[in-house]
Amino acid sequence: MSVLELTDVTYAYDDRPAVEAVSLTVEAGDFLGLVGPNGSGKTTLLKLMLGLLRPDRGSVSLFGEPAHEQSDGTRVGYVAQATGDAGGMPVTVREVVRMGRYPHVGLRRFGSSDRRRVDEALERVGVTHLASRRLSSLSGGQKQRVYIARALAADADLLALDEPTVGVDTESRAAFFELLRELNRDGLTVILVEHDIGVVTTFASTVACINRNLFFHGDTLAFSESDALGEAYGENQELLDHRH
Repeated sequence: MSVLELTDVTYAYDDRPAVEAVSLTVEAGDFLGLVGPNGSGKTTLLKLMLGLLRPDRGSVSLFGEPAHEQSDGTRVGYVAQATGDAGGMPVTVREVVRMGRYPHVGLRRFGSSDRRRVDEALERVGVTHLASRRLSSLSGGQKQRVYIARALAADADLLALDEPTVGVDTESRAAFFELLRELNRDGLTVILVEHDIGVVTTFASTVACINRNLFFHGDTLAFSESDALGEAYGENQELLDHRH
């Protein structure tokens, strides 16, 4: 079963089309980079994929059911571009990551297996040493790692990120994208909205390039060799390799 299937998806804000007639499939294990110029509909398309918006026309299937009806909230981890600090509440890093276990816990008590999954998630993203720190005291890159840990604690099958490193320093950005690649290699499906096309062509395995319409969807190498970038952006673009 595909993780995501979009068929002829169209969405508009009032009379302003944001996404038009987009069809694509995301398979389990994909690392999809979603690119396009500012205002091209990237974030809108991601929200449609996750069922946060319903299409005006067409359909979105997430794990085999309509995305807006997806009943298992543990399967998707969503890291937004401007992630807040849990409403300003004085929560610690560990408490935020524990939130990922709540759908599994239900009415039972938080058990040893839940604590173990939280510890494993903290360690996997490299923030164990921050577990007792207030979320509000962390840097932007550290916060994004915490939200990924929350998704791992929930045993998510899909991690969706909307320009997660805006405002993060260059060194932290590189380490962050390496972490995403490692998680993907471990079997996690990743969808990344990213303005840095070089990051996408370096780390993603597939690319979807949109500017309201879908100009390309396929293998990253094929994208690099195609004319889709110029067609979508309407100007010459240079691809930069971020491998070191």
